[in-house]
Amino acid sequence: MFRSRTLALAVAVVLLLAAGAVIWRPAAPNAPPAAPIGSTGAAVRPAPPAPQVTVKLQSSATGYVGSEKCAECHDDEHAAWSKDWHARALSEATPRYVVGDFSQTHFKGESSEAWMSRRDEHSFMSTRGPTGGTFEYPVHWVVGGKRMQDPVTVMPDGRWQVLPIYFHVTGKGEWVDYSETKQGALTTDHPFFWSNWQRNAQHSCLDCHVTGLNATYDRQAHQWSTGFADPGVACESCHGPGARHAETQLKKDIVQPAKLPPREELAVCGQCHGPHRTLFPLLDARHRFHPGDSYEDHYQPMVVTLGNQRSGDYFDDGRPKTSSFEYQALSQSRCHLQGGATCLTCHTAPHGEHAANEVKQPKHLAQGVTVGSASCQGCHAKVFAEGEKHTHHASAEARDCLACHMPPTISGVLDHFADHALDVPVPQNTVKHGIPNACNACHTHEKASPESMVAAMEKWWPKAKQRQARRMRLADAIAEKTAAASRQPLEQVLADKKEAPTLRGVAAQLLAQRFRKDAVPALKAALATATDSTLRSELAEALASTGTREVADTLAPLLKDKSLWVRQAAAVPLASVGDARGTAALEELARHPDSEGLPVPHVVLGQMAFRRGDLATGIRELERSLDLQPYNAEVLVLLADAYARQGDMVRARDRLEEALRFDPRHRGARQRMNLMKNGRGPGR
Repeated sequence: MFRSRTLALAVAVVLLLAAGAVIWRPAAPNAPPAAPIGSTGAAVRPAPPAPQVTVKLQSSATGYVGSEKCAECHDDEHAAWSKDWHARALSEATPRYVVGDFSQTHFKGESSEAWMSRRDEHSFMSTRGPTGGTFEYPVHWVVGGKRMQDPVTVMPDGRWQVLPIYFHVTGKGEWVDYSETKQGALTTDHPFFWSNWQRNAQHSCLDCHVTGLNATYDRQAHQWSTGFADPGVACESCHGPGARHAETQLKKDIVQPAKLPPREELAVCGQCHGPHRTLFPLLDARHRFHPGDSYEDHYQPMVVTLGNQRSGDYFDDGRPKTSSFEYQALSQSRCHLQGGATCLTCHTAPHGEHAANEVKQPKHLAQGVTVGSASCQGCHAKVFAEGEKHTHHASAEARDCLACHMPPTISGVLDHFADHALDVPVPQNTVKHGIPNACNACHTHEKASPESMVAAMEKWWPKAKQRQARRMRLADAIAEKTAAASRQPLEQVLADKKEAPTLRGVAAQLLAQRFRKDAVPALKAALATATDSTLRSELAEALASTGTREVADTLAPLLKDKSLWVRQAAAVPLASVGDARGTAALEELARHPDSEGLPVPHVVLGQMAFRRGDLATGIRELERSLDLQPYNAEVLVLLADAYARQGDMVRARDRLEEALRFDPRHRGARQRMNLMKNGRGPGR
């Protein structure tokens, strides 16, 4: 039997690879603190000053030159881009960019409270800090500003923390605590309390909100350093590092996204428009994704499951239900799977002429046709020409393609957005699974029940049944409430080579979780023909998690797979049960120059060394993994135990304190710290 606890820890380590990092640019200078008085009458203390940040561009050796260099030859494009919201994905908190009302305003939630103020040109937020007291924090940076703007303060140790209160631009122009709305009342040790790791911008934001991120962490000094080529999504985010092109001025030395093959073209936008796991840690600037790279060589999109956990960001039919998952939505659409559609099919570059949200502006727009529908016309001219004969609706709003195929059922922070899965309405799934459908998004009156929409669909669009059947099968397979009867639909989804690889991967994971040994034949059959590397990786993890020894010989050939993801996914479970083939593969991954920056092989090799009593080797491997991924609390606790067994209580305490810096609620770290306070060491 595979040891599920060992594999579970290895998988948890893999999932932590999605953490982020930070870069250059100065913090805004601190104005003299005035210690304002809150509504409770309690004095607000100034926060410790943020560190001074040296202003310097990255070395040209990294390949980035910055947008100002691009502007020397591409002034028109640069000028147009500078007016686009991509350019303001991250901005210094100057009056030019700050949207929120800082004129002595006040917000009070269930567990959060803040006072906003401005002195000279500097903005401040006074709120409860990590120790429970109220402090005044300077706002150094702001994230976004189109719909929601998030203020960021730089802490004394170089961490960029997203302050608790956001300004909702497109709502009532008011301050909101979105984390409290989503998570409930927050205590200072809650993972999503604003000063903790889950709200750290290096970890969660900057990889997509700056260009050319390069962040480091000094483990000894507990100090962060952050640099980047540009704040915001600048030229080199989409065209790749430009140093070579700036030198040669040759077209071949720069990437043009529109000229890439569809998968690579989609990846340019997908690097940010869809949460993902990263193969290498985000602190590893050398292995960062560049436009033109294969998405699968760097990322695995987060779809429905994350290990054994279920994501709350998906409907039961596999469609994302929250914003920022456009890659996951479009990549499962028939428009992409059959038609090769990418983001640039409907959208244009941030520096090109466009309508709202970078939607392509048609040269000629027929009366009554929306810009969005005009995008559909390019591929669906025949259906478009049928007009009311196809739509069966008379109003212009209902004849809009987006109304039925991209309904605003996707929730953002406090807004709603179009569904990019581009499918037909399936009111049957509303009846059975509570999934919203486009028909009832418009028809909200009492008589317009989902059941009546089913009848209307059957009458007006009888040919839609095949596409509806796909979504119904997916919902029956994925939904938790139908889990006991889900084996057949899961196996059907997994075996369907026309289905999106991401959804087949979900089927593989759920099949293994729910049916264990009985899932093995279907998983093996899918692996025999899987051409997508992400799917092969999901299948390898699923096979290992079934807990059956017979899968070892199925996993072994994957140790030579061309994908690092797949080789690692096969090596971890094999090595964890003492299979020499897996151990050799892990050692190769840990030593080879192309893969030595992967933390997971070092973690598993360290655990294996501990099991055979070799503390020195185990410590060396785990310390190496922390050099690569210093925020892994699980590994820090393992190291604390190892140092305690050696009698080195100073290092044991240090690793536990570090674990609690990144996860104040880590149960193991807290228990061990309590033991140490009572004179008993961890690991004994």
